[in-house]
Amino acid sequence: MTRSILPLAAMEKLLKEAGASRVSEDAKEALKDILEEYSKELGKKAVNFSKHSGRKTVKAADVRLAYKH
Repeated sequence: MTRSILPLAAMEKLLKEAGASRVSEDAKEALKDILEEYSKELGKKAVNFSKHSGRKTVKAADVRLAYKH
């Protein structure tokens, strides 16, 4: 079992800010799972950009570049 990083309360807040008046537990779980998976892939790309630049430190520019590609 993998440990979740993002809290469900944050998922509810995001969905409500998007216009939802009510949010089911299943919707919160689904959004959490999708965002965590996407974030891991984005993070891997950002790490690769930092390594390509000869750095061990991932910078904001690496994350933004990973998001664009």
